[in-house]
Amino acid sequence: MGQPMRLGTGIGWRPEIAEAVERMPGIDWVEAVAENVCPGHVPESLLRLRERGVTVVPHGVSLGLGGADRPDESRIAALAERAEALGSPLVTEHIAFVRAGGPLTASPLLEAGHLLPVPRTRDALDVLCENIRVAQAALPVPLAVENIAALISWPGEEMTEGQFLYDLVDRTGVRLLIDVANLHTNHVNRGEDPAKALAELPVEAIAYVHVAGGFERDGVWHDSHAHPVPRPVLDILADLASRVTPPGVLLERDENFPEPAELERELTAIRETVERAGTATGAAGRGAAVPLGGAATAHSGPDVEEAARQRLALAQTALLSALVAGTPVPEGFDRVRLGVQARALAAKRADVVAKVAPELPEILAAGYRPAFLAYAHGHPMTDGYRRDALDFAEHLLLAGLPEGAETRRLRDWWLERSGPAPLSWRPAARLARATRRALLRR
Repeated sequence: MGQPMRLGTGIGWRPEIAEAVERMPGIDWVEAVAENVCPGHVPESLLRLRERGVTVVPHGVSLGLGGADRPDESRIAALAERAEALGSPLVTEHIAFVRAGGPLTASPLLEAGHLLPVPRTRDALDVLCENIRVAQAALPVPLAVENIAALISWPGEEMTEGQFLYDLVDRTGVRLLIDVANLHTNHVNRGEDPAKALAELPVEAIAYVHVAGGFERDGVWHDSHAHPVPRPVLDILADLASRVTPPGVLLERDENFPEPAELERELTAIRETVERAGTATGAAGRGAAVPLGGAATAHSGPDVEEAARQRLALAQTALLSALVAGTPVPEGFDRVRLGVQARALAAKRADVVAKVAPELPEILAAGYRPAFLAYAHGHPMTDGYRRDALDFAEHLLLAGLPEGAETRRLRDWWLERSGPAPLSWRPAARLARATRRALLRR
């Protein structure tokens, strides 16, 4: 049996703060978004941290373990490659679905571009358990999965979050990445009691803990990862640390990066919160972490019935279609909250497309955001953000927008990135070639 993995205090590694992270005192480990790391071209900053003995953990965001479909083998293989390239002791993902539709529902595949909540039902738990077993069997290191934040609640749920996670761990042996900021988000948005969730959790299965900031607007808490960590989140961290000594605690910040000194102050507040809670209650040494060497072996279980996958697929597709394609709101959902979530998804799409294709806001200037939000309302994402950027540009050009010199700049940008490519006779490929011919004639 392996020894418990004690990670210590860490911070989310992002390219924008890479140099600052390298200079920060007391950083025991970092977490990198898995999809942003290329195994053959690991950023020099991460390599230097590894050489210093700093642990690097890849954190996946696109596997969709909570979706109705079985996990995509190529996505699992990509996560495994990153774990091996970084010499990581474990990998992490989310209890969420990120796409829906496809063969199980005989409908077009839709991408959320965001982590969406899984219904806490027996069907969803059965599917999630089998999907996690598939991933565990293919990964070279243990897997931990994270609770997510949500604006919306599923009707007809059969379990609390704590019960759902307890059964998940019991049936699969998977470890947990507990995000205390997400517990706070769900407290504000869904009225869920963080203390009750912590009391129901198998705390001995915790691999590490996330801490992050957000903001409240119109009674809705937005888990932005772009604001300071608020006191209520630190209070939930203290409650958790009074029950168990967390093997690791990590500060997440994805945008609006402050000066390094402010990040260091937040890290200090996190350390002090954990130490005070442990000292006050004698939690130090209690609730030992599950060893990473094999104590949490996945239990074998029966294959989930295909009917359960199809029921979950239909429910998730109906929800995602309402959020990104403007179809009717499924029965039992809060229409106002779904509207808030739909606008948040469109805004995130606009932000991420602006990052992956920075030429678009440069060409369109102040017109970029309203044009993209109008486009997103009737055009769901189907194949990731880079394809989304190309489809948006194509949409504008076919509509004769923008006008003037920007038209040529946008057309040249689109033509450069949309081809040439090997001929395919799939309908989408034929349409793209026809579009190219039409645009080249302009």
